[in-house]
Amino acid sequence: MISLLLALFWLADLRGCACDAAQPATLEARECSLCKAAEQQPEAPAVFFLKDLNPSKPNRTLALPRKHYAKGHALADMSAEERTELWTAAIAKGAELWGDGWGVAYNGDERRTQCHGHVHIGKMNADAENEKFVVVALPGEIPVPENGAGLWVHPVNGKLHVHAGEQVTEFNLMR
Repeated sequence: MISLLLALFWLADLRGCACDAAQPATLEARECSLCKAAEQQPEAPAVFFLKDLNPSKPNRTLALPRKHYAKGHALADMSAEERTELWTAAIAKGAELWGDGWGVAYNGDERRTQCHGHVHIGKMNADAENEKFVVVALPGEIPVPENGAGLWVHPVNGKLHVHAGEQVTEFNLMR
């Protein structure tokens, strides 16, 4: 079962997602379940949270924009203001849940298993830090990764380390 889930994860590429909130029947597919959840939320706030239902990720929360974006919900499709709102909410929830040990991760467009864009919130793995990062002071300064890559962010000395360029970033968070 685990190997099947990993195979599905590695084969995921939802850039051609067929979810259409105007056609509820399209939201019944497994990969559209977060789109369906977004439709069940009130218009405000713009970002909402769900407990990750994957049993292999019992310590995870997801931050999701209420709004839908075309063809796979890429970060690049969001306005700078919308991205800042998403990152700010995810980081605040991470700090609430994990203190200074939080991390947030957004998987790249080729490896997400859900159409609706979402940020994984969890505790950082102790050995996740590497030398490939940029330092920013505020969530609004988190860059959009190039070529649909993912990114992960965590706090260090009052700043944010932003690691980008990988497709699978959530593995940097505790399961």
